[in-house]
Amino acid sequence: MEDPTAHKSLTALTYERIRMAIVTARYRPGEKLRIDSLKKEFDASTGAVREALARLTSEGLVTAEPQKGFMASLISRKELTDLTDARVVIEQICLESSIRNGDIAWEGRVLSIAHQLTKLKVVNIATKGRDVEWHRCHEKFHDELTSGCANDWWLKLRQQLYVQSERYRRLSGPFGDADRDVDAEHRTIVDAVLERDVDKAKELMANHLRLTAENLLKSEIPFSAPLAPANA
Repeated sequence: MEDPTAHKSLTALTYERIRMAIVTARYRPGEKLRIDSLKKEFDASTGAVREALARLTSEGLVTAEPQKGFMASLISRKELTDLTDARVVIEQICLESSIRNGDIAWEGRVLSIAHQLTKLKVVNIATKGRDVEWHRCHEKFHDELTSGCANDWWLKLRQQLYVQSERYRRLSGPFGDADRDVDAEHRTIVDAVLERDVDKAKELMANHLRLTAENLLKSEIPFSAPLAPANA
């Protein structure tokens, strides 16, 4: 008899791998996701691939086309704008709760990951765009800032929005914000958080996220449609 735990582990692993391939732009928007090819690439069963694709479809990273199969979801300027608006709200809620509830150990973790992120930025610039570690550390940085949030559902929503936003950032290429001091933005956010200045931290976080979105809207990533006029 097949071990159900082993099946679950294979499905979870397949899901994580396909999701990462989409988020990191290995599969481009609109690219077909063929089950047979995914089985071979990720050494997975048909069932594991189908379950992974179904889950990714529910998360909006994959689109199921009737009679055609699956593809990496298209992206658009409107979606990025809506996504950013939603993320700002959720991120601010989680950040405020984290500041109010985080203890000294949480402050230490925030300081530690912020320091690592700064060091990795310097290293990656010197090594000409080898930024995989930086992206991982950047995700952990934002996770840690909000890890003191007392509401698990807010945190789950925040993580879902982060993943969607990360896909847009990765499509813009490594360090797409070349004319911007992202590291300085991170430092000012950390300073406000450690000072327990809720209003300032929320404002800085909103500005940080919106500036990223503004730069992406001006970039050459493959949007599926132009941004509609505000009065349309």
